[in-house]
Amino acid sequence: MKEENKKVSKLFRKRWVVPSIYLLSAALILTGVLWFQSKTNDIVQPPVDEAEQGTAVNEPDSVPVQQAVEQIVMPVLDPNAVEIAKPFYDFNAPAEEQEAALVSYNDEYYPNKGVDIAMKNGESFDVTASLSGTVIKAEKDPIFGYVVHLQHDRGVVTVYQSLTDVQVKTGDTVKQGQVIAKAGTNEFNKEAGVHVHFEIRKDGQAVNPVAYFDQPLSALENNEQQTTEQQAEQQAEQQETNQSETNEQEADPSSTVPDASIGMART
Repeated sequence: MKEENKKVSKLFRKRWVVPSIYLLSAALILTGVLWFQSKTNDIVQPPVDEAEQGTAVNEPDSVPVQQAVEQIVMPVLDPNAVEIAKPFYDFNAPAEEQEAALVSYNDEYYPNKGVDIAMKNGESFDVTASLSGTVIKAEKDPIFGYVVHLQHDRGVVTVYQSLTDVQVKTGDTVKQGQVIAKAGTNEFNKEAGVHVHFEIRKDGQAVNPVAYFDQPLSALENNEQQTTEQQAEQQAEQQETNQSETNEQEADPSSTVPDASIGMART
């Protein structure tokens, strides 16, 4: 035992023994750390939420999830420079307003199904798309002048008549505010001079454009049920009126029934 202790003492007296022990200890510690890290990396990580990253994997630059909803606007570059030359014919409006919304053509009067827009100085102006959409009609009409129809969502179509210098064709996709033509004249409403006739049709039914300017397309759907109910009431009232007139005529055959048609007057 004493001889072994003497051997150990002699060994530690040598200069290279202690540094060697330190180096060996450091190597063992480093090996242990690297082994522990490798085991930690093998642990399965939870999937990364692509939404948190901001950009999906293998996808191009991200785009906004929700785009701004377009508002229906007047089809001109500067609404302050124009005026409504002839308003929309409202069947529920007072007689004076209805008269102002009649268009004279070939000695007869027709209800205006849109609005006629003209410059205050009578000059021509750029006509723009009231909403983004697709051109479904772009052609010359002998009565209404050059006409353009744009198809939009929710069964909405915007109509532009009395145009000149048309810059779109059927099948084109246009953006809101894009110039599609210039205001011109037509045979149907010569009295308006240089103007654009603008209509909004929901499922084929013309509505008053002024009532929907600066509103989204959804406003047309919200008002659709109310309009249907009003039309039903008008039909019921008209039936009652017709029945009353029939009863009066049967009671007095010599009496004459006036023309009760609405929207057209004869000269």
